[in-house]
Amino acid sequence: MPFFLLASVVLPLFADGADPLRQVGWQFVAFGCALPPAALAALLFPLLRPLEVAAVRSLCGVPAERLAEGPAVSWAARRRTALWFVAHLLAGGIVSGMTLSAPPAAVLLMLLPFSDPLRHTALGWPDAFHGALGPLAGLALLALVTGTAWGAGALLGRWAPVLLGPTPADRLAAAERRAADLASRNRLARELHDAVGHALSAVTLQASAARRVLDADPEFARQALAAIEETTREAVAELDTVLGLLREEDGADPAAPAPTLDGLEALLGRTRAAGVAVEATVEGPCATLAPVVSREAYRIVQEGLSNALRHAGPVPVRLHLRVEEGELAIRLENPVPGSVGGFPAATARTGGGRGLRGIAERARLLGGEATAAADDGVWRLTVRLPPGGTTGRGAGR
Repeated sequence: MPFFLLASVVLPLFADGADPLRQVGWQFVAFGCALPPAALAALLFPLLRPLEVAAVRSLCGVPAERLAEGPAVSWAARRRTALWFVAHLLAGGIVSGMTLSAPPAAVLLMLLPFSDPLRHTALGWPDAFHGALGPLAGLALLALVTGTAWGAGALLGRWAPVLLGPTPADRLAAAERRAADLASRNRLARELHDAVGHALSAVTLQASAARRVLDADPEFARQALAAIEETTREAVAELDTVLGLLREEDGADPAAPAPTLDGLEALLGRTRAAGVAVEATVEGPCATLAPVVSREAYRIVQEGLSNALRHAGPVPVRLHLRVEEGELAIRLENPVPGSVGGFPAATARTGGGRGLRGIAERARLLGGEATAAADDGVWRLTVRLPPGGTTGRGAGR
C-alpha cells in the first residue's frame, strides 16, 4: 500500500488527467508503477528476506529447511529476494483487489432475482442476470476469488524455495558455521577427556593400591591418599581450565591458563604417584616451541600416560621428547598387558577409543601426524608436531 499510494501521488504529476484514486484504469497503472520501487526497496534492505521467509513459513507451509536464514547479504540473494517480493506483491494485489470487490458483487448477483429495487437500480448488469443466472454467476464469482487465492498461494509456495532458498554463499556460510560449532565441541570434548580422564585413571590406581595395603602398610596408604588429594586438586584446576574455554567462547577470559610442557614434571610426578615408573628423556629446548604446540603436546603426553594407566596398569613407561628446529617428536612406550612377566593385565586394548582419536585430531590440527600400534609386546605412540602449528584451522584455540 505505501508504494501504491506513492505511485498514485506521483503519477498525476507526469500524466495529464490521471486520477488513480477515482479511475479504475489508472489504479492498475499506479499498481504497476509501484512494483519497481518495491523491488528497489528489497535490494536495499537485507532484512526484508527474513520477514518474507517468516510469511512464507506461516502462510504457504514451506518447511524451514528449504528456506534461507538471516538477512540477504550477497547481491545475488538480494536480487532473488527482490524478485520474490515483486511476485508476492503482484499476487497479493490481485487477490486483495478481488477480495474487496468480488464478494459484494457476488452477493448482489445472488439477490438480484429476488429484489425488485435491485433490478430497477442501474447497476449495469445484463438482463440475463435478473433471472436464475444471477445466483449462479454470484457463486461462480466467489469460486473465482477462492480459486485465484488458492492458485496464487500454491504458486508462491512453489517459487519460495527457489527465490528465498539458500544461495551457494548461504550454504557455504552455514557449512562454515556448522564446522566451527563441531570443531568447538570436539575441542572441548578433547580437553575434558584428556584433563579429567587422566586424573580419574591415576586416582583409580592410587585408591586400589591404598586399599590393598591399608592394613599391612599404613604409611604407604597415607602417601597414596595424599597423592589422591593432590591429583584431585589438579583435576579441579584442569576442569576450571575447560570451563574457562566455554567462557572464552562468550568473549570472557578463561578461568585458568591451559597447561603447557612447563608443567611436564608435575604431570610425571602425579603419574609416578599412581605407581607407574616413568622414564622421561627430553632433548632440545621445549621453551622454544610455539605456545600452541606446547599446549597440545602437554595434552598428548597426558593422554598417552592415561592410556597406559587405563589399559596396561602400573607398567613402566618410557617417554622421549625431542625438539629439533622447532619440530617436536613425541614417543611413548609401555609393555602390552600380559606380555611381560610380573605386570598385571589391565583392560585389554580394543583398537583405541576416544583418547587415541583425540591425539590424532590434535596432531592433525597442527599439521602433524600421530600413530599408535603394538609391536613385539610394546605399545608405542609416536607423534610429530611441526614448527609453529599454524596449518590447522582453530589450532590456536
